[in-house]
Amino acid sequence: MPATEALAVAGIDVGTEYVKAIVLDGDGRIAGRAAVATRGYFEDRAWEALHSSLEDARMAEADLRALGATGFGSGRVAQATARFSEVACHATGAFHHLGHAMTLVVLGGHDPQVVSVGPDGSLRASRGARSCAMGLGSFLMYAARHLDVHPTRLEELAAAASTAAPVSSYCSVFGSTAILERLREGATREDVAMGSMWSVAERVVEIGGLEPPVVAAGGVAEFFPGVLRGLQALTHVEVRTAPEPMFTAAVGAALQARRS
Repeated sequence: MPATEALAVAGIDVGTEYVKAIVLDGDGRIAGRAAVATRGYFEDRAWEALHSSLEDARMAEADLRALGATGFGSGRVAQATARFSEVACHATGAFHHLGHAMTLVVLGGHDPQVVSVGPDGSLRASRGARSCAMGLGSFLMYAARHLDVHPTRLEELAAAASTAAPVSSYCSVFGSTAILERLREGATREDVAMGSMWSVAERVVEIGGLEPPVVAAGGVAEFFPGVLRGLQALTHVEVRTAPEPMFTAAVGAALQARRS
């Protein structure tokens, strides 16, 4: 076995919309990755994502020195050697890629977070949204279903909008109701799609603490960049995206597992 492979570690982020797994070789390079839609039992999808990432890396589970787990369903990863907070893993993963202090906006399927990352990669502070403003991924999936597009095409639909139809940002339930109301009133699908993106952006603005440089990570940042455009328009602050943003926490979990 090559030396770098002998020091391989994996990280798995068990989210509410997707389960993501990363395998890092001994040099800290990504050797394999996989993402599967969350459905059924968390433990089944965690096993599926882990073994798909190992197959991508041409390794076996026995080759791993450690496996770090994070995310909403991390407690269901029986193989994990350690578990870490999602916020800490996002901070570690983003710093690994970018190497500088930042305000990290975590836009996953569940709860948005605004995280202060120090110049040494340390987690300095984090803020979350109100409970009723959570469920970002589920909210956008709901919007896609009622706008009759696949979730991956919601961004394309919003890009063709002439304006953003007003969609409540106070609460995910109120926002979902507002989508139906706007459609009943005759708003275009495009404008409602953009309004849904801005609804999510407004929830992040409400959290506050968006000091530049601002970097976004998480599945929403990966699939719905219209949210980031809305965030820039509302704050007049440039928002960059971390490399492979949906895998940021999985990378962080792998790195933290290596250190533990």
